[in-house]
Amino acid sequence: MNNINIFCFGFGQVAKNFIYKLKTENFNINLSTTSRDETKHKQINNINYNSYQFKDENFDPNLIEKLKNSDHVLISIPPSNGIDLVVKNFSKIIEKSNTKWITYLSATSVYGDHNGEWVDEESKTNPTSFNGVDRLAAEKSWLSFSIKNKLPLQIFRLSGIYSNEKNILVKLKSGKANIIKKKNHFFSRIHVEDIANILFKSLSVFKSGEIYNISDDKPVSQEELTLYGVKILNLEKPKNIEIKDIESEMLKNFFEDSKKVSNKKMKKFFNYNLKFPTYIEGLNNIRNNII
Repeated sequence: MNNINIFCFGFGQVAKNFIYKLKTENFNINLSTTSRDETKHKQINNINYNSYQFKDENFDPNLIEKLKNSDHVLISIPPSNGIDLVVKNFSKIIEKSNTKWITYLSATSVYGDHNGEWVDEESKTNPTSFNGVDRLAAEKSWLSFSIKNKLPLQIFRLSGIYSNEKNILVKLKSGKANIIKKKNHFFSRIHVEDIANILFKSLSVFKSGEIYNISDDKPVSQEELTLYGVKILNLEKPKNIEIKDIESEMLKNFFEDSKKVSNKKMKKFFNYNLKFPTYIEGLNNIRNNII
């Protein structure tokens, strides 16, 4: 049985699914995580772990020893005002740790708007949203930190994540989905299981300093995705709304950018065939097995 001593900064759906994957592959998992809540002892999939409080610049000092002894570190917490809080607060500890694998989860928002054209890891990064600007700054701080200290780092730029719990089918069934029409608007997505599988692959296939787009094969418009959900659920088509009428600023920002995210580098390097190569396979699986 393989052993892994892993520290997760943030413990959302990606980190959790990665731990599930490790469990199915019969890893012996020594897990520590952070949360903005008070430190607690928890359990997931019969794995006991400590969730240490880390809020802004305050943290439970008991996490230091755990981090120092971790051989794998996964960072999924977002930056704050362009500053990566993990680098800011824990760089000295990570420098002295035993880590042989650091993965920073970024986002494809760093590319900004490319007028519906394809982007790859060599494309210009010109973020238009605050989130994209902050993510790009965080990427640069991690790359600089890893080069300076010769630490093993990879960066995953994640497309829009969907899962069994969070997806367009759930929104449609709850009546919270609308169709937003915008000409030449494309976005990419990725099923959380595929992210977990690629993270797992990277445990044995790893090259420091590299950036990978993590996305599926078929970028589409929000309208096309929603209409497919309507079709397989046999529901009435939801109403159309204008971009100017969207209440969420984050969602408005989403429609500012149009791009198709290439996954060629990811598939080639990790020799990985997507479990859900497009939204069609992903949504059909959710409908057949979950909803």
